[in-house]
Amino acid sequence: MVCALAAAICFGTATVLQAVAARDAGTGGGGEAALLLRALRQWRYIAGLALDGLGFLFQIAALRSIPIYAVGAALAASLAVTAVVAARLLQVRLSGTEWGAVGVVCAGLAMLGLASGAEGNQDGSNALKWAMLATAVGMLLLALLGGRLSGRIRALVLGLGAGFGFGVVEVSVRLIDSLRPADLLTNPAAYALLIGGGAAFVLLTSALQRGSVTTATAGLVIGETIGPAAVGVIWLGDRTREGLAWLAVLGFAVAIAGALALARFGEAPVAEEA
Repeated sequence: MVCALAAAICFGTATVLQAVAARDAGTGGGGEAALLLRALRQWRYIAGLALDGLGFLFQIAALRSIPIYAVGAALAASLAVTAVVAARLLQVRLSGTEWGAVGVVCAGLAMLGLASGAEGNQDGSNALKWAMLATAVGMLLLALLGGRLSGRIRALVLGLGAGFGFGVVEVSVRLIDSLRPADLLTNPAAYALLIGGGAAFVLLTSALQRGSVTTATAGLVIGETIGPAAVGVIWLGDRTREGLAWLAVLGFAVAIAGALALARFGEAPVAEEA
């Protein structure tokens, strides 16, 4: 759980840096790939990517030790980190309700920490590995075509797509049981991890820059938590400690509800100049 929380700190801080960089990249044409290239010219975006890389290492360690549902809830809690960092560094004012939501997230994670058992001992079928790859390819196509969407549905679709992409990464880490090059090359989950992660970054960048932040982030939280948690429980054997399933469900729901209440911090606003 410590690694999952460390990943949340890295991702939450990176969000502040990447959100500012995404806005600074402007609204020029060229589609989603061009938008990402413009963002990559911003030093804040690069720093954010470095933190994302460190957070990913912590995430892998967590996924190898505790159930996916606990890791997913902890990653959603990165919004609480983002809110606190934004309040500190960007002088963003948090309301009493939002500070309460930060506390709710912490309470939910505490319940999950008490209730979580060891990760499941099931390896996952080949069908599940191919399903993850198919989902990743679908998110990549969405990333390439997302610029054509318009209206209110755009932010939700892009946010959900990014969440599904990150969810594919979570599940794929568990489906990779050997790091030998020969095994990786023949494992669909390895390709799903790379494609899903790349598509998620493109979709998230587009959502931050062009859509409703609150709607997009709510979609992101839902996409990266509920689906992967279900896969972990149903197909990978994730369980709770004996007799504490109710506490795990309650903690998961509380943590996600708190994260959704902080959805506007999916993109921390830049502090207003005096």
